[in-house]
Amino acid sequence: MMNLVLLVILMGLSILSIGIGAEEFSFFDLLKGHGQESFLMSISRLPRTLSIIITGAGLSMAGLIMQTITNNKFVSPSTAGTMEWCRLGVAIAILCFGGQATGFKVTFAFLVSLGGTMLFMMLLQGLRVKNAFIVPLVGMMMGNVVSSVTTFFAYQYDIIQNMSSWLQGNFSLIIKGRYEILYLGIPCLILVYVYASRFTIAGMGEEFATGLGLSHKKIVMLGLIIVAFLTSLIVVTIGSIPFIGLIIPNIVSLYHGDNLKGTLFETAMLGAIFVMLCDILGRIVIAPYEISISVIVSVLGSFIFIILLFWKNKKGGAA
Repeated sequence: MMNLVLLVILMGLSILSIGIGAEEFSFFDLLKGHGQESFLMSISRLPRTLSIIITGAGLSMAGLIMQTITNNKFVSPSTAGTMEWCRLGVAIAILCFGGQATGFKVTFAFLVSLGGTMLFMMLLQGLRVKNAFIVPLVGMMMGNVVSSVTTFFAYQYDIIQNMSSWLQGNFSLIIKGRYEILYLGIPCLILVYVYASRFTIAGMGEEFATGLGLSHKKIVMLGLIIVAFLTSLIVVTIGSIPFIGLIIPNIVSLYHGDNLKGTLFETAMLGAIFVMLCDILGRIVIAPYEISISVIVSVLGSFIFIILLFWKNKKGGAA
């Protein structure tokens, strides 16, 4: 029932999103076959809406995987430094190849972010931190160091203008021909569903997973590859958007527990709904101008995260 409700809400918001913009748009004229509405729909409105759905679902799933395999509710691509490593990869691609080909950006962002996320996991294993709050702090400190290095190279080689679009997430530049690479994330989402039970078992610890005949290291590595690839696609195409992978899985787990396979659809749908809602707010607050999606998400996301912390503390629930 909940799945159906979330799907209906997402469809309603999608229709609303298509109708909102600086240029007037009429669904009646679209149905009548007017050229302007058809052109606007195919070039801008539909690509933007689809990219919002994929971005919200992708970041939410990436956060869910990281929280499952690390068994820590405060880990996500934004708190583990994955997004910062992606930006470093983009900077390297721009320096080496001029940043013209999106494929090079995604490839370098993926490889660098995968290496950085693996480094984060190795640090966790070496530190053996018991306090759940320390884990994201380690990731954020690493992320800040990497971000500083990226900014240094950006200023040093005069590519700060090229890098600015990856510092903040923004859907306003999404048009036909500039977002299709996001579709590569769909097979990753399917892969998450196929391996969901294995990720859940891997999150219970190496000894437990090995006892059930599961290769813990291979499953964790697969999870990190999916997380790094999804994050790279989104950062290169849209930019950095915080909090999605952190708060959405936590909200879903409050009501549906920690069984990854049982919460996949709700997590993906709620992530897409949240990003869609934030994007709509960003377009109507100071219309006809827009507020960056990352700004809206940061404000609402931080507020929701604080509420979640108090909620968990009130119920005596550790992360």
